[in-house]
Amino acid sequence: MIIPHPLLGPRDAQEFTYLGDASLMARPDPYSESAEAEFCNYVYLRDNPAGIHRELWFHEQGDRSWLIITRDTLTHEILGAELVSADKLKAGL
Repeated sequence: MIIPHPLLGPRDAQEFTYLGDASLMARPDPYSESAEAEFCNYVYLRDNPAGIHRELWFHEQGDRSWLIITRDTLTHEILGAELVSADKLKAGL
């Protein structure tokens, strides 16, 4: 699988580490009244989507950047790739 890195161009997927659903960047509020249940769900419950999905990938054997990859999990077609900026991390996007 070839990943279209926004800065470096096409890269082999073996250079990257898959880290899961991009929505995991939105951590639960540790001070909410239901924090324990929310963190339990955050850590242990995962969706297994079929179709278009946003995923978090780390360019471990390259520039060590974080990417959000939009990929069709049925065909493995990559529809887009974008760098994770500090603003996106704060917003949980």
